[in-house]
Amino acid sequence: MRFIKDIKENDAVSDVYFCKTKAELTTKNGKKYLNLTLQDKTGEMNAKIWEPDDAGIEEFEAGDYVEVSGEMTSFNNQLQMKVARARKVEANFINEADYMPSTEKDAEAMMSELQGFIDSVEDADYKTLLKAFFDDEEFVAKFKKSSAAKSMHHGYIGGLLEHTLQVTQMCDFYCKQYDYINRSLLITAAICHDIGKTVELSDFPENDYTDAGNLLGHIVIGVEMVNAKVKTIPDFPRVKMRELDHCILAHHGEYEFGSPKKPALIEALALNFADNTDAKFEIMRKALAEGTPQNADGWMGFNRAMDSNIRKTTE
Repeated sequence: MRFIKDIKENDAVSDVYFCKTKAELTTKNGKKYLNLTLQDKTGEMNAKIWEPDDAGIEEFEAGDYVEVSGEMTSFNNQLQMKVARARKVEANFINEADYMPSTEKDAEAMMSELQGFIDSVEDADYKTLLKAFFDDEEFVAKFKKSSAAKSMHHGYIGGLLEHTLQVTQMCDFYCKQYDYINRSLLITAAICHDIGKTVELSDFPENDYTDAGNLLGHIVIGVEMVNAKVKTIPDFPRVKMRELDHCILAHHGEYEFGSPKKPALIEALALNFADNTDAKFEIMRKALAEGTPQNADGWMGFNRAMDSNIRKTTE
């Protein structure tokens, strides 16, 4: 298979890709054409079908696997395929793992390490709550395949597990450096802070916002999930539930970043720092890995998520 990351300008390409989006547009001259986003596990590329009524263009829709043939060009420093032929390929002939972006890390090893953190929680109430979630095989299966975002960071299969583990690792480090942090609360909050994303986002290949995601968002959903689980645990202390709720509600740190509350507990502050650090590092890593330098000095151009012009460090 010819992966998108290996395709270069002027290449002739003939292979199967997942059609993520398909839109019928019109040129300035009133001529209709098709604008596509094609995807495999290594990335996405734009494609244009300038002659959609041509005999070589068969019927297909967004969400289909499509065999395309064409030439690679460049437009505004971005690769673009000029498609000459296209036909739908049935999904049962496809290895989905080649087309859906996935974590490069071992999911089972990450899950085992996260379970180790759960076992390390000393507070019996918080440990019972965590096990109520992570001893549930159905929930764990959903958690392991969920992404952490639609596009911003860790937006791939296993992204939620990877992000959650890395945030938990950082929170564990904070606890070793600052002995006045309530470790049981912080580790529990780190593991639970994004569980709402299992409901907020649909599974791949869609990886899009669900009704609940659009109406409530993962922070509110996560608090609802925690509170519903707490109700199944006899005599769970209300103050512990409220402090955990607060950490989840405040983990984005600022109102303008979608946080219903600002951190009022030191554990909530630590969680906000860990969450923001891991998200920003992943955004930066991805931007540097996938971007193209705009000039001879290696500057990549303005990155909206980082609110800065970025470049790689000098080797």
